[in-house]
Amino acid sequence: MLRVTAARRLSPFLLYPRLPNPNPNPNPNPNRNLFSSSPSFLLLLLRPLSPFPTLATPYSAKTQLFSPLRVSDAPPAAGFAATSTAGAAAVLGSLKSAPSSISQKVKDASDALRHYGRCYWELSKARLSMLVVATSGAGYVLGSGNIVDVAGLCCTCAGTMMVAASANTLNQVFEVENDLKMKRTRLRPLPSGRISVPHAALWASSIGIAGTTLLAWKANTLAAGLAACNLVLYAFVYTPLKQIHPVNTWVGAIVGAIPPLLGWAAASTEVSANAMILPAALYYWQIPHFMALAYLCRNDYVAGGFRMFSFADASGKRTALVSFRNCLYLLPLGFLAYDWGLTSEWFALESSLLTLCISIAALLFVRERTAKNARRMFHASLLYLPVFMSGLLLHRLPNLQHEDTITEQARIDEVLNEGELLHEDEHARSSNSRNRISRAQSRPPVAYASVAPFPFLPAPLYIPHDL
Repeated sequence: MLRVTAARRLSPFLLYPRLPNPNPNPNPNPNRNLFSSSPSFLLLLLRPLSPFPTLATPYSAKTQLFSPLRVSDAPPAAGFAATSTAGAAAVLGSLKSAPSSISQKVKDASDALRHYGRCYWELSKARLSMLVVATSGAGYVLGSGNIVDVAGLCCTCAGTMMVAASANTLNQVFEVENDLKMKRTRLRPLPSGRISVPHAALWASSIGIAGTTLLAWKANTLAAGLAACNLVLYAFVYTPLKQIHPVNTWVGAIVGAIPPLLGWAAASTEVSANAMILPAALYYWQIPHFMALAYLCRNDYVAGGFRMFSFADASGKRTALVSFRNCLYLLPLGFLAYDWGLTSEWFALESSLLTLCISIAALLFVRERTAKNARRMFHASLLYLPVFMSGLLLHRLPNLQHEDTITEQARIDEVLNEGELLHEDEHARSSNSRNRISRAQSRPPVAYASVAPFPFLPAPLYIPHDL
């Protein structure tokens, strides 16, 4: 009976939630106890859990307990749903924006790193600096003995790279206005505004100091001094001299000849006559190389305000003759390298043939001063240097002076070590003898007391401690 009554009372609300109340009369006893009827109390507990809006009606004592909910009494479910949807959307949006913001920061950092890396690469003139490093490494190998110290070679090359990058950066810092006027250089980082001048100067100072310190720490002070002198000569003498006098080309040739001397000094801790072969080759090689470049870019150099040798040579005759003369100066270097014991006799032959090739290119430029012949001489100079250094390294002989120095130093160290060992042995012997004498002379007072006051007692026996 109770189940039937509960089903009858629930059917209008579950099946027809919007129909009028089947029992419009109010409850005659509103103050009755809810626990008096178990089905009614059970339905009251189920009302907050019901998904239907009619079961969400608040209880009122003046109305029937299970009266249907009117439209005007319905809670603002739509507004609550809209607010909940908006909050959920905001939370989801924040969750989605968090990874996107992190990825954006990572992208910005990678872009900045790529930008400044590119600027540093161009400021350092990386390809030219690597050529300088190659000459320094060749000098290090030539100055070594039978065994080349690979760690020392790497440290020397790294220090040379830093110093060369610093010098090239300072060169561009001092020539910003000039580079802006030239087509060949107007897109560099400083003229184009991709990096500021103080930033470039700070970069140059940092790597210059770091490179010199590395050479002084891992090589020797002679190599560090040569690197520092070369940096000053290039940045503060050669760079301003380019706008003053054509002799800047010969000063720049001296700058280019120092790195192999630096490598030799780092390996052998000295500079000898054998060490001058590769620097001399670099000095004479640079003259036809830069003369051809100055002839090809003479209009650009004039626009930039640089006073090159070709500036006062409209016909190019003097430029071609100077180039050819310095090519001829390269001829005896192979024979000198063989005569001084730096290389074998094969290098003398190979060097002579290589020098004849570049000399022929310079002679063609002398006979017919055209851009084509100047470019041919320029390309011949680009081929000459790597082949010449390769031949030197291939046919090199160990530096006997370096071997003798190492042997003599080893003998000196051995003698010093033997002297220290002898001194330590003598000191140990003298200390042992003093300890024996002191132990023999010093006796405890009990010995004398046992003899004098008690003559009937035997004298104690003492066993030496060193036995």
